[in-house]
Amino acid sequence: MHTSAEELTHLLARCALGDRRCFQQLYKSSSAQLFGLILRIVKNQDIAAEILQESYVKIWNRAGDFRADIAQPMTWMGTIARNQAIDTLRRSANQTLPGDPVDELHWLADDGPEPDEIAHQEQQNAALRVCIEQLEGLQKEALLLAYFRGMTHEELAHHLDKPLGTVKSWLRRGLQRLKQCLEQA
Repeated sequence: MHTSAEELTHLLARCALGDRRCFQQLYKSSSAQLFGLILRIVKNQDIAAEILQESYVKIWNRAGDFRADIAQPMTWMGTIARNQAIDTLRRSANQTLPGDPVDELHWLADDGPEPDEIAHQEQQNAALRVCIEQLEGLQKEALLLAYFRGMTHEELAHHLDKPLGTVKSWLRRGLQRLKQCLEQA
């Protein structure tokens, strides 16, 4: 389910006023994405679910602190969730007693990418940015909105005030141009 930043901002504003229905809608609209973020940090579904609940308690209590002029709503909520996950990891690490079996802490291990994988990914990202910059006008905007903002084809057509078929053609041709550009890079 895709909820726009404006809708999330509205929901957060209503949560700040104590609107529980809006809080439920906020949870439905954003919990899957926040759960994924937390899970990537803690690598354990049960712990991630607990952290998600703790994060939403903080979001509810701090909804009045959200400022749309400073951050996007998902960025703000993601920061709360990420910090909650990191705090939980730190508490777990500090509570470990000498002699505890190391395998009980397997979910704390860094399963992240190796430095050479990170460098390769950064090179690919740089090449992608160069190729995206070569796209023109509405085709570039459509691709960015579709793949970096998660807009559907229908949402794009409405947002750009263009026929659905035109938007689909722009996306298909844009992806073809990106593929050709990346193959040459």
